[in-house]
Amino acid sequence: MELTMTTFDKREQGFEAKFVHDEELMFKATARSNRLLGLWAASQLGLSADQAASYATALVTDNLERQTIDDIVSKVSGDLAAKGVAREQVAQKLLEYLRQVMQQLEVDK
Repeated sequence: MELTMTTFDKREQGFEAKFVHDEELMFKATARSNRLLGLWAASQLGLSADQAASYATALVTDNLERQTIDDIVSKVSGDLAAKGVAREQVAQKLLEYLRQVMQQLEVDK
């Protein structure tokens, strides 16, 4: 018995492929925007270049599977509280970087 793909099967595969692509795109965008936020926060904290790179990398990699945008904003705003940077400013900066990265990723397609 020969099995052929139905239109439904093809459509289902297409949706699955798009879902995987979208998940990958969101993962890349989140990682890049978190890194940019980390570098920005490090400059606000007056960290050296090496310290800034470590801070940004940690922001991307720590609890990678479980962290949410809220977790990132909380971490960075907590670190910047002594510098007088408000949580809303951190959240706005992260959104700005996320938009920028999404535009770059769309261009790279």
